[in-house]
Amino acid sequence: MDTIHDTTGTLDEALQRLHTTGPEFDGWLSNHGPMAVESLVRGGQAPRVHRWLDQYSERLDAMPAPGDPIRADDWQGALGDPKRLADWIVFFERAVTERPWRDVLAEWWPRLLPGIAAGATHPVIRVGHAVRTLLAEPAGTNAPRLAELAHGLGYWAARHQPLPPLTSLPSVPDAAGALDSVPRIDDQSGGIRARFTRLTAFPAWAEAGPVDPDAARERLGELVGAAVRMYGTHALGSPVMLVHAATAPNAVLRTLPALPRELWAGSLEAAWAASAAVTSVYAPSTPAPAPVPSGAEPEEVFARAAAHGNDHAIKFADTALEVGGEQALAAAQLALDLIEPA
Repeated sequence: MDTIHDTTGTLDEALQRLHTTGPEFDGWLSNHGPMAVESLVRGGQAPRVHRWLDQYSERLDAMPAPGDPIRADDWQGALGDPKRLADWIVFFERAVTERPWRDVLAEWWPRLLPGIAAGATHPVIRVGHAVRTLLAEPAGTNAPRLAELAHGLGYWAARHQPLPPLTSLPSVPDAAGALDSVPRIDDQSGGIRARFTRLTAFPAWAEAGPVDPDAARERLGELVGAAVRMYGTHALGSPVMLVHAATAPNAVLRTLPALPRELWAGSLEAAWAASAAVTSVYAPSTPAPAPVPSGAEPEEVFARAAAHGNDHAIKFADTALEVGGEQALAAAQLALDLIEPA
């Protein structure tokens, strides 16, 4: 899909509604509202947004009250502290109003990237959607979109979660082979945080790759495409959670144009870690047959995703359409068949 500029104000209205709610609800469940409405608007489904949000917002919690302010010269102790969630959001709201948002992002991206697994990768995905909205805004100073970036960064900082130390296995030359070679954890039970503690080793695909920024971007695109197509053959392991093996690295890919080029190679490495981690803890070892392409046009697939209404299915369809090709579209349609509609 080509980028669609929202001239109706629907996206900004939806973001303003969502910013009265917290990034999580019912404990650790992530608020997917901002990501889903951005995908819907971009996919030409803006008329559905407010009706979808009316239904979705019924389950959300209010934004928690802030406590102690985060200090720019003493932030390390609050990193990864979910009790400071509102404090982090206030911190970034102030930062993006006082400084150019790209400068804030460039400063905090390398600080947050080691914790890319935070919140089951939802914070980095939310940041990727927010950056895409800002890059589509000619002036780049739209207040609701700046606030959305602040919410995404604050959520990431509060839930910051590095992966455990991992052994580097022999490298695999292509992304699809590397994902297939990721060892599956023996015990694929429990929540994602518990599963991540059982990770032990990954093949050294990203680390063995080139460090040139353009090559890093190309390999990141390869990873996103491979993860989307892998969903088509492995989704039965966990139809919802395996979505993130593709949407997390795609969030990083969407963010690259807003970052200094010297950060691109490290971004690839982190994106690989996120995708490999999700694959290891949720994907089955034995693939199923690849879904048969239906021949549907991309617009038809996304319209079906919008009507389906599930937030994960919408976001995965958005990513699959960016990848393009019959197998990616077939994977998106498989997600609509396997994930329960809203």
